[in-house]
Amino acid sequence: MDIVVEQVSKQYGSVMALESISLEVESDELFGLIGPDGAGKTTLFRILTTLLVPDQGKATVLGYDVVDDWQALRPKLGYMPGRFSLYPDLSVAENLEFFASIFGVKPADNYDLIRPIYRQLEPFESRRAHDLSGGMKQKLALSCALVHRPELLVLDEPTTGVDAVSRKEFWDMLKKLKNEGITIIVATPYMDEAARCERIGLIQEGSLLQVDTPQRIAESFDKNLVAVQVKDKYRALQLLKSHENTYAVHPFGDSIHVTLRDPGTSPEHLKVYLREKGLKEVRVTPISPTIEDRFMDLIQSKANVITY
Repeated sequence: MDIVVEQVSKQYGSVMALESISLEVESDELFGLIGPDGAGKTTLFRILTTLLVPDQGKATVLGYDVVDDWQALRPKLGYMPGRFSLYPDLSVAENLEFFASIFGVKPADNYDLIRPIYRQLEPFESRRAHDLSGGMKQKLALSCALVHRPELLVLDEPTTGVDAVSRKEFWDMLKKLKNEGITIIVATPYMDEAARCERIGLIQEGSLLQVDTPQRIAESFDKNLVAVQVKDKYRALQLLKSHENTYAVHPFGDSIHVTLRDPGTSPEHLKVYLREKGLKEVRVTPISPTIEDRFMDLIQSKANVITY
């Protein structure tokens, strides 16, 4: 295992950022940590990269203890924080050369590894990092994180605020890096990106809710799920939340996902109910659950345990 986290907790004042987190990531794995802002992703990543010390528990990365062996571990890590952290007044080439010098290498030493990424930046080598587009900043940050050929790449929400095309290109690059034998752990709030990982961990309010493959997580949703499409979406949301047989109601794009308490309830029953309440052009269809449906279900179940 490249990463072993055992009962790690971290608290900031009265806020429990991480609560007894246990997690394992295999060698050469592309692992995703999925959760919204404030879920604890960044805190966990800072512990794994030796930037924070856990209050409780233990974490080992590449066989090194993140507290006791931090000096030996750091040269083996590539870390890309969520916020762009390169030097804005340095050019593209200067940033790459600077980060290479920190690790005692030259950009040319590992150019084969970063070539597919950096080749897109070469026409802008003399441009200041501050003046790059969001997608180009992302590629430069990734190049700098890889310039010393790390054994583990840690990426904290690398595609936040980046356009859809650049996001796809980025994940295509991660797949190629994995094939180079680099273990990758990436945090993202995007459920469509979760499906690109080999395994994922769902995290919310400092607790790890479930760890498995994307497919098995979606399949673990064991309730009756339907999608409701209607013009007056807000009105439908209020009506569905007050229906006696709805367990959970969440807006999803142009539809509403409704989890039913009684698995025997037919879609036609909900359609009739909404029409009787004055809504027109109502469509209710059974659907297969997604990772996001399962995530929302886990959050709902946790809230019910706390409440009741």
